[in-house]
Amino acid sequence: MKEREIYADLRTLSPIIVRLDGRAFHQVTRNLSFIEPFDERFAAAMTQVTSRLLGDAGFAPVFGYTFSDEISLYFTECPYLGRVEKIDSVLASFAASALTIALQLKEPVSFDARIIPVTPDHVLSYLSWRQQEAWRNHMNGWSQKLLKDEGYTSQEAASMLHAMKAAELHEFCFQRGVNLAMTSAWQRRGILVYRNVIEKEGYNPKTDEKTITTRRIVMIDKDIPLFGKPDGRELLCKILRGYINIF
Repeated sequence: MKEREIYADLRTLSPIIVRLDGRAFHQVTRNLSFIEPFDERFAAAMTQVTSRLLGDAGFAPVFGYTFSDEISLYFTECPYLGRVEKIDSVLASFAASALTIALQLKEPVSFDARIIPVTPDHVLSYLSWRQQEAWRNHMNGWSQKLLKDEGYTSQEAASMLHAMKAAELHEFCFQRGVNLAMTSAWQRRGILVYRNVIEKEGYNPKTDEKTITTRRIVMIDKDIPLFGKPDGRELLCKILRGYINIF
């Protein structure tokens, strides 16, 4: 029957982005009584999952970007020799397990995973695209929350907001006392998790000299710039320096 595993040898080439998306997380957030539209506990849990994917899962992505129930991971080298089934299934299952631990869940959760083959010059445009989605998610989340505060159901709120454009949503919230531009940066722009090289001073007793060693640590940035702006481009260039030359 081995020959019937027709997708087992389906492979991709590096570099790749793997995007993980939570499945039916609305029920999870309701059961835990999270604050709408954005709860810091859930954001912290998703950031912890992303950090673990970088730090102790054995996959070695260069960085992770997360907002809402989504995580994007950038790999310059494919894990599992590029085997698509293996990459998708292991990353998704690890993320689900890590989130279960982070939130101490009693009900199962799941992620789906997809692979996006890219070239290095796609990385910035991909992050800009997902960050724009984070902003749309931010506007819709606040708008739905404000309508529900006025007594509308989730379905009614979604229907009322369906055809509204970004400027209209912004004004809609502003008229109800919420300036979307002044909300927390992590809500608007997402969270970036990456490795940074630091120097650590030590001491060599044999030579009686100070020593300097370098090591990579996982950094969490909750106040990232817009990737479509020069400072966002500069941040990404700094993170990827030493891995690839994309500019």
